[in-house]
Amino acid sequence: MALAGSGSMDEGKGETFLLKAIKIGGVVALYWFISITMVFLNNYLLDSKDLDAPLFVTFYQCLVTVGLCYGMHLLSHLCPGVIDFPSVKFDLKVCREVLPLSIVFIGMITFNNMCLKHVGVAFYTVGRSLSTVFNVLLSYVILKQTTSFYAILCCGVILGGFWLGVDQEGVAGSLSWTGVFFGVLASACVSLNAIFTKRVMPAVDGNIWKLSFYNNINACILFLPLILVFGEVGHLVHFSRLGDPTFWGMMTLGGVFGFAIGYVTGLQIKFTSPLTHNVSGTAKACAQTVIAVVYNQSSKSFLWWTSNLMVLGGSSAYTWVKGMEMKKVHIPQEESKEKLLGEKSGAGV
Repeated sequence: MALAGSGSMDEGKGETFLLKAIKIGGVVALYWFISITMVFLNNYLLDSKDLDAPLFVTFYQCLVTVGLCYGMHLLSHLCPGVIDFPSVKFDLKVCREVLPLSIVFIGMITFNNMCLKHVGVAFYTVGRSLSTVFNVLLSYVILKQTTSFYAILCCGVILGGFWLGVDQEGVAGSLSWTGVFFGVLASACVSLNAIFTKRVMPAVDGNIWKLSFYNNINACILFLPLILVFGEVGHLVHFSRLGDPTFWGMMTLGGVFGFAIGYVTGLQIKFTSPLTHNVSGTAKACAQTVIAVVYNQSSKSFLWWTSNLMVLGGSSAYTWVKGMEMKKVHIPQEESKEKLLGEKSGAGV
């Protein structure tokens, strides 16, 4: 999704450095605000003592995303010069093709929310830190892609930080093995989600918003039997705030932020680069942890902070290593193309 006429960075070549810096700073700040607020909002909704229904909370957020996708689709037709959004008409065939990804997607968002519910925001970064490790492992098992020694070394640092964090939570008496278990499952699902996304993208013409629409429709349908099986209907019936507009407002806001994070992520990548986006995400996670510790007035040990720094440092180093490897692959390709063009030119003389 984009506002029509927002243009690309190339169109702003005449802009001053200061104006570009302000734009980039504004986009990064927006990404941080949306992402951090969404995590704290979800923690608030899932940490409710009165309502123990994490599947229903996640289901409702998926429902809001479907509604927003369709709403943006309608607005793009009503205001074609202002809103640019793909057509999202329901197609049963596409739903079936996206279904394998949707199953993984449900696992990802459910385990993610369950991890957040049990470990809180402060330990959330460490609890969900194994995505990079699973990326390497599953890429080898499923895609048969090998990984460099330096990238594996970075994964080793992340694993060390994860285990140190678990140990320090145990020492502090605040460790939730349930939360850690869900965090590991969420990390695995994040990696599987990336792999399956590549496979089903052709079914939605390579459009990420169409994929989001169909993915969330499937999720809404699949969540209904799960809500029944896990007995959340009973919790909802006896929930005292079921008719409270404030509760539904917060639930809807959580869905809106979930939808918005997809837009601001794309916006940050557009105004910076994928590598810078990953670095920004790592710095955001650090800020998020500090905010959570200060807000909860917690006292954390030196080793606890060391575990966070190991996780964040290892993740940043992995991003940098993969970026350098991509450059090494890209440059020889460009040189071979130039050489081939030179040979063709010489042959034509």
